[in-house]
Amino acid sequence: MSTLAQPDVARATHLDVAGRGLSAAGILRSEWIKLRSLRSTWWSFGIIVVIQVGIAVVFALTTTPMEAQLPQDAVTDTVISIATLGLLFSQLVIAVLGVLVISGEYSTGQIRSSFMAVPSRLPVLAAKALVFAVATFVVALAGIVLSYLVTMPILASAGVEAAPGDPNLWVRFVAAAGYLVFIGLISLGIGAALRSTAGGIAASLGLLLVVPTIFQLIPAEWAGVVAGWLPGTAGQNLFYLGGTFEPWQALLVMLGWVGVALTSAAILMKRRDA
Repeated sequence: MSTLAQPDVARATHLDVAGRGLSAAGILRSEWIKLRSLRSTWWSFGIIVVIQVGIAVVFALTTTPMEAQLPQDAVTDTVISIATLGLLFSQLVIAVLGVLVISGEYSTGQIRSSFMAVPSRLPVLAAKALVFAVATFVVALAGIVLSYLVTMPILASAGVEAAPGDPNLWVRFVAAAGYLVFIGLISLGIGAALRSTAGGIAASLGLLLVVPTIFQLIPAEWAGVVAGWLPGTAGQNLFYLGGTFEPWQALLVMLGWVGVALTSAAILMKRRDA
């Protein structure tokens, strides 16, 4: 009897107390295995780091030497702008990956296995979003910090040097990494709602590239106001100061976008067949 009971005990560590499916820890572990087993994940994260560092170095090398001493705030703004400039391109990569993380499971049919293990479905979406957000934040912050460290001596020779101990510098670096997380989560929600890789990528990149361009072409004041609320514009106010929103306002706007995308995905995920 004791021998037969051992598998049940082992499985119980991954089941909730009611035996209805995987525990929260088990779901998170499962989603982490899925994310790191995808080649697209490693390629995308690698490209993000390369883009961050490469673009920062190029712009640092072309920085004009400063003869006059700049105010410290202006120096910090310049350093942050150069270290985070790659985000304008990295956001496109993370948007594609955000869609692939969920749409790939629908295209292969693996999502059915996930829903069989977790019949309530929503914990799967929540765990996927959490794992993806943490991984994206770590990679984005590492890329930004590496860009800063690599360009620091180059900028110092041009008279632009921000103190590494400046807390404002690191707060805005963290905010910049958070911006990439928000873009990824919005794309994840779009991918989950559309359940199509091509459609999700088109919608995500359209939201970042096409829609802002359309509003910029409309010669009306309201178009400019609406464009300022789009995630690709509002989100940059998290780390670029002087925009339409204060950082805390930009945070609320981005949380709203993420909330709408993931809530829509959750509703459709519950109502539709896998």
